[in-house]
Amino acid sequence: MTTLTTTPLAPLLDRLFEEAAAATSPAVAELSAEERPLHSEQDRIPRFLRAAKGSLASVSRETGTLLYMLARSSGARTIVEFGTSFGISTLHLAAALRDNGGGRLITSEFEPSKVARARSNLTAGGLIDMVEIREGDALQTLSVDLPETVDLLLLDGAKALYPEVLTLVESRLRPGALVVADNADLCPEYLSRVRSTGSGYMSTPFGEDVELSMRLG
Repeated sequence: MTTLTTTPLAPLLDRLFEEAAAATSPAVAELSAEERPLHSEQDRIPRFLRAAKGSLASVSRETGTLLYMLARSSGARTIVEFGTSFGISTLHLAAALRDNGGGRLITSEFEPSKVARARSNLTAGGLIDMVEIREGDALQTLSVDLPETVDLLLLDGAKALYPEVLTLVESRLRPGALVVADNADLCPEYLSRVRSTGSGYMSTPFGEDVELSMRLG
């Protein structure tokens, strides 16, 4: 038995996945890469803000399970997440930390209403004590007070910011640390960076929409 598959987390995740499937805004899904944020989370164009504010977009159930498995199998104790949303991915990662014996998860979210909802979900799942939620622009919130070493980085916020967020965290990634980028195909610059020879990463697409990278020594 694991934290992920038992009460209170398992039924909570079932409900959240159902809500996400029913309520994800089509307007967000239809935005092209050019219409997404380009320089900072504060540069989001009005259309994106209107569409994303109420969106319940999240990782898929399969990606959530993958995140849990990667964090568990790597023995992760320190995790950084870009893009909390309402907390589905955060719950999976925090469950892995719990089952690994403890740790710290730092996650950043731009939208205040999503921060409140994520905090509520983490409390309901019994995992709020594992997580520090930083509200605001990730280029600011993740630029200070990170752990000396980071075992796993999840990128699941504004796709155009993936290279910049990676740069913020990169010096803290231990050799062998994992970087998971959801919907990375929406940021060709990021894919070019982690896949290029001499980048310091070994990287491969995983499933339909995930790029899995490992920090080399």
